[in-house]
Order: sequence, then structure tokens, then C-alpha cells
Amino acid sequence: MNIFVAGLSFKVNDADLANLFEEYGQVSSARVITDRMTGKSKGYGFVELDDESGAKAIEDLNGAEYDGRTISVSEARPKEERPRRDFNDRGGNRGGHGGGFNRNRY
Repeated sequence: MNIFVAGLSFKVNDADLANLFEEYGQVSSARVITDRMTGKSKGYGFVELDDESGAKAIEDLNGAEYDGRTISVSEARPKEERPRRDFNDRGGNRGGHGGGFNRNRY
């Protein structure tokens, strides 16, 4: 079972998250999601446990306090399929048009 954990302290790392769930069973993986640019935690993560252990962990830990914060624990929803954006298509183009006013230029 893939479990979503929100409300994590920004100090919590993958090992901390795994330790929190280990009392419920064998943790297959534990990952705190981080910002790609800064490497800082986004305050949520995912843990994988077998279904029975995962259900018990969700029941016990949802609304619990961990590292000074109240965490939300639930079964993770599958990632939604999103249509792939074609950046050559004018509707999905990310930029380059319009620019901005450059004060130093004038």
C-alpha cells in the first residue's frame, strides 16, 4: 500500500519517515518530497507498506503529532494522467512572448 503523509516538519528526512512507520511493518520505501531547485522538503512524503500494516498505520497515525506538527496520513491516490503539453503548440507555449520592460535599456 502506498501511503501519503502530509504536514511533516521540514526537518524530517527519508530515514525519519521510515522510522515512524517501522513499528507497523516492513517499510518498502519512504520518501520525503523535496523541491528540485532548493532541495528543501515540501512537507509531505510517501511510504510503502503491505496492505494490512498500511491500514493500521493510517488508522493510528492520521491526526497524530510528529516532530511538533499534526500529520495527515491516508492512502495515496494514483497519479493522474495528464495530457502531454506540446511546447511548439501556441496554446501550451511557456513564454518568450511579451517579455517585460527593461528599465536599464532606456
